[in-house]
Amino acid sequence: MKEISAGGVVYRVASGELEVQLIQDRYGKITLPKGKMEPGETIEQTALREIVEETGIEGRIVEQLETVIYQYMHPEAGPVDKEVHYYLVEAIGGSLQAQIEEIRGVEWMKPMTAWKKQKQFGYGNNASVLRKALERLGFDVK
Repeated sequence: MKEISAGGVVYRVASGELEVQLIQDRYGKITLPKGKMEPGETIEQTALREIVEETGIEGRIVEQLETVIYQYMHPEAGPVDKEVHYYLVEAIGGSLQAQIEEIRGVEWMKPMTAWKKQKQFGYGNNASVLRKALERLGFDVK
C-alpha cells in the first residue's frame, strides 16, 4: 500500500523579522504541518490545504524542498510505503490557530530557534527539510 502526503515549512516576515512556523504534534514532538492527499487533489493543493487545516495560515508555494520516503506498519493494512512532499511556503493570510484534533500547538519563531527545537524535539526525517528551507531563506545551519 502507498500513501502520499504533503506539507511544508511556512515562513513570514513580521516587524521586519523572518519567522518560521513549527507545530507540536499530539505526541509532543516538534514537526511540520502535513497530511494525506485527498482524491482529485494535486500534491501542491494537498500541502496548502493541510497547512490551512492544521495551522490556520494560508500560503503560497515558493518551491519544492524535498520528498521524504519511509515505511510504517499500519495495524490493519500492514506495511505502508509513505511519501511526503515538502514545500517552502510563504504565509499570505489567515490567522494562527492550531487544529486541536490533531496537534497540540503551533507557533512562529525565529529561524535559529526553530532549528534548535527541531534538533532537540523534532523527528529526524524533518531535519533535512527544515535545513533546506532555512538555507534557502539565507540562514547557515549546522
